[in-house]
Amino acid sequence: MEERLRLSLNHIKMIDEEKIKKAVKMIIEAIGENPDREGLIETPDRIARMYSEIFCGISQNADEHLTKTFSAPDSEMVIEKDIKFYSMCEHHLVPFYGQVHIAYIPSSKVAGLSKLARTVEVFAKRPQLQERLTSQIADALEKNLVPKGVMVIIEAEHMCMTMRGIKKPGSKTVTYSSRGIFKTDKSLRDDVINLIK
Repeated sequence: MEERLRLSLNHIKMIDEEKIKKAVKMIIEAIGENPDREGLIETPDRIARMYSEIFCGISQNADEHLTKTFSAPDSEMVIEKDIKFYSMCEHHLVPFYGQVHIAYIPSSKVAGLSKLARTVEVFAKRPQLQERLTSQIADALEKNLVPKGVMVIIEAEHMCMTMRGIKKPGSKTVTYSSRGIFKTDKSLRDDVINLIK
């Protein structure tokens, strides 16, 4: 709890809420609305507070969540699936969201299951690309757990595809990154895909 409070206080110092409020007010004016209208008057403040929350991963380091490990020399594959996440597409600053599936084969140590979900959150709470998010999670697990192999699969719906542009609601983007033994062993990759279905 103390660590989370410290991380969030560090991030609050980084986010310039006053600058966000001014920018949002300018956007409201630029689209032809009245920023002093009853329904919009508090919108800049709300968005500034929301941005502090949804971009808190910018100031966080996933390594902090993955340093606490447990000895598990005889472990086989570990899979944590259906980790829900929300992120913001860096191209349009609209959400993309979905599920992350993580599989790894420990060498000798495992992370607490909540730490895997926290790792996802650190990288998701930044302006992101799904492809980068997938790789960043895999890289952090490989670096900190030194497993025999890691595989990360993300399925996400992008609001930039559903509410604007091509307008195709329900379409999903699937990305995956593999490291170590998963990169060379197709049957292991297939096992993961079958287990997360």
